[in-house]
Amino acid sequence: MIPARYSASRFPGKLMQDLGGKTVILRTYEATVATQLFDDVFVVTDSDVIYNEIVSNGGNAIMSIKQHESGSDRIAEAVENIEADIVVNVQGDEPFTERESLVKVLGVFKDDHDQQIDLASLMVEINDWNEINNPNTVKVIVDQNDFALYFSRSPIPFPRDKEVSTRYFKHKGIYAFRKQALLDFTNLPMQFLEGSEKIECIRYLEYGKKIKMVETTVEGVEIDTPEDLERAKRLWK
Repeated sequence: MIPARYSASRFPGKLMQDLGGKTVILRTYEATVATQLFDDVFVVTDSDVIYNEIVSNGGNAIMSIKQHESGSDRIAEAVENIEADIVVNVQGDEPFTERESLVKVLGVFKDDHDQQIDLASLMVEINDWNEINNPNTVKVIVDQNDFALYFSRSPIPFPRDKEVSTRYFKHKGIYAFRKQALLDFTNLPMQFLEGSEKIECIRYLEYGKKIKMVETTVEGVEIDTPEDLERAKRLWK
């Protein structure tokens, strides 16, 4: 499932911007299909423009019926009556989605015989202090078993002791959910931590859900700003 809304706050209409001769959302859809990992791939949107872009190019799209606060809410509505064990959320601004990272995320559930993991997601190490301090970059810290402890737009952990060797990880916008965890999410009210940070993964943590993080070295470009789009164009070439 690829949640896609037209009116992004930081970069309205970003999913319909051109990237190498096709729109960002179409690039993301095609990249996800090309992994050949899924029974079905759908773009879930509240925008006629995005819906028509996907359908007119031979893709699958679902129009949201309700207004939603988050991508997880939009996907939950779409999958409620679809038979599935695992639902993968690929953000619409991730045109560099690739098979290797998705295989790692899905592999988490194959080893989870007791079904202790509610969702899995990706993280990539970052070393650029501009990116570490950038509030558009969501950071994550994990425990010794790579379960998420917290997500933040602030640098975490805070480097009070400069002598300590600290690794910083960026959260990449790809999730794999157990379907029930996704349905639970949409029925749980937002708490103050999620409301403050505007990071939906925090809601899962606040309600005791287990998030397994998987490290990847594939970064690509998430398109949040016009500057990101220019970086993506250079990388695409």
